[in-house]
Amino acid sequence: MAFVTGLLLIDAPASALNNLGNIPGERYDNSVGVKLIKTREGSFPYVSAQAFRYWLRKTLEESVDGWQSAPIYREEKIAYTDANPIRYWDDDLFGYMRAPSKRESARAKRIADESRAGETETTDTITRAAPFRVSTLVSIAPVTPTNDFGVMSRHDGDPVPHEHQFYRATLKGLFSLDLNACGTFWYRKKTGFRSLDEVRINEAVKANLIHMEREKAYRLQLSDRVKRVAALFEGLAILSGGAKQTLHYTDVMPPVVIFAVTKGGNHIFKYVISANNRGLPELNTEALHEALNIYKDEILSAVYVGWIRGYQDEERQKLDEFVNKTGNNLFKIGHPRETFKALANDLLNPVNASWME
Repeated sequence: MAFVTGLLLIDAPASALNNLGNIPGERYDNSVGVKLIKTREGSFPYVSAQAFRYWLRKTLEESVDGWQSAPIYREEKIAYTDANPIRYWDDDLFGYMRAPSKRESARAKRIADESRAGETETTDTITRAAPFRVSTLVSIAPVTPTNDFGVMSRHDGDPVPHEHQFYRATLKGLFSLDLNACGTFWYRKKTGFRSLDEVRINEAVKANLIHMEREKAYRLQLSDRVKRVAALFEGLAILSGGAKQTLHYTDVMPPVVIFAVTKGGNHIFKYVISANNRGLPELNTEALHEALNIYKDEILSAVYVGWIRGYQDEERQKLDEFVNKTGNNLFKIGHPRETFKALANDLLNPVNASWME
């Protein structure tokens, strides 16, 4: 099994990308705080994986041509997507959980709701473990959030005070994509692997998906699978989102990404970038050398490095010097958009067809 295993950085120069709501005990009732991990070393701002996945889903839906998003339905206190990975790309790559409602009243409402006319009927509980996985994005160094005081005064009477936190940090996150699972839909009676019920199996047959009888799965054609993977990484390269953008306008497109196609899901680049004594990102070339040496038999592709010119140029220079010194032709270095496109092209190369198996 092969995975796209990667690391990314987000530059947050003055930001509040993921907030926790009002801070209890503050001097104002409307004091809004940021999400923090508090340790003995200090406080580390973070963006939850849920928030990051939301940013990516919205970017894909709004900015990537051809992306097919699943409709979302709601019943009282629960909400879910259509849970049809054959039709919808985000159900395929981001996973889902869906159970048929046993309440006649809920079923009657669904039938009467015209907006749900195209909904896929669900006859059995189905779940799909997401092929795309992402960590919490955490600051590489502890920081002390700034409390910004403001007032609303565009009205008669006393001004209304308010306060919110923001920070200056570099956030690091890890991601992994199970290439074998992309476009492969199991009907095994096992949690996470029963992606299809009878209705969806019949749809897979009508759509001429490849039947993998021994694995109890149906699979899209290779070109369709690669198209979805390429679109996912196109969205990652132009990522947008985050809270407090009207006040702080943070570009969350990653200025640095490092990734490769590897055997197994272990993350080989986790320690390649850390913080220096000023809290800024630092490329650890010794850690990179060790990773390339230890995992040389598990790296199936080039090592793709996307690094925007103008961002930590001294550290990018260290990378260039490392590649030149070692004479390593394993690297493909460029802008993040270029490296994600390079991966997509390599996935389409018949020589690399085994990556998707």
